[in-house]
Amino acid sequence: MDPSPRDELLQLIRDLGGQLAWQRDAGLLELPSQGALPAAAPPPAVAPPPAAATVVAAPTPVAPPMASPVASPVAPPAPAVISVLPAPVLVAAAPPGAVAAIAEVAVTAGAVLDRVGALRVIQDEVRGCRACKLAPTRTQTVFARGNPDARLCFIGEGPGADEDRTGLPFVGLAGQLLDRIIAAMRLTEEQVYIANIVKCRPPNNRVPDHEEMSACTPFLLRQLEVVKPEVIVALGKTATGFLLDSKGSMGSMRGRWHSWKGVPVMPTWHPSYVLRVRDDPKSTARAEVWTDMKLVLERLGLPVPAPRG
Repeated sequence: MDPSPRDELLQLIRDLGGQLAWQRDAGLLELPSQGALPAAAPPPAVAPPPAAATVVAAPTPVAPPMASPVASPVAPPAPAVISVLPAPVLVAAAPPGAVAAIAEVAVTAGAVLDRVGALRVIQDEVRGCRACKLAPTRTQTVFARGNPDARLCFIGEGPGADEDRTGLPFVGLAGQLLDRIIAAMRLTEEQVYIANIVKCRPPNNRVPDHEEMSACTPFLLRQLEVVKPEVIVALGKTATGFLLDSKGSMGSMRGRWHSWKGVPVMPTWHPSYVLRVRDDPKSTARAEVWTDMKLVLERLGLPVPAPRG
């Protein structure tokens, strides 16, 4: 099984932290005074180098000269002077900004892991929830899919049969259309976060009632508080009505910016509605969804793809 992006990020942080700790312990890298990095065990205390001393080497014995008609006296060699000094150390300078960049990666990775952990706690609570009448009829709960660090979040109504079977939101026909919309925005699943108003499938895919929404939406609110998206797309009237506390029609709300706790919200047609009216020659739902998504891209500061053909 291929490693997940989270596992790869963890391994990268471990490798970088170990390399920095090794260079620091070896005296090859001076870390900044602030900015947490993986700490290694403190190096053992090393006694300071002795002060420079002068050592006088013993004279080298010299063999007596061979006999010659005229023998000249041979003076002993001058004593050698040896200076005992610490050996020079070559210091490898870190590339400019490298330490700061690694520290930033570590902080970002830590924030993502904190979000993953917080969402896992909520997901475990959802799995054990039996607060409404949807619990006995579900196959499993449907929590979310996508990136918990995403800037853009899509909120739908509730799971259908395919979602109830797989445990993931928007994987049926409506989900496949949503994926095509995301791809047309030049985004991927790894760049968005997708969830629903309720986490259990209502029978026959009906609209969740007030009791079911009241029991389940606290989980969604906690999800959004953890993910902290920059923009929310509300898919359909149920999600839009809950987030905006409004009973207005989709025709009057879509295509305009609204707000949920200071987060911009763009209501648009639910993909299942677009599929229902796709054969109606008078329907403009599909074009209106794309108009809304272009506004979302502009709000995020992302390029708007040129129309095809």
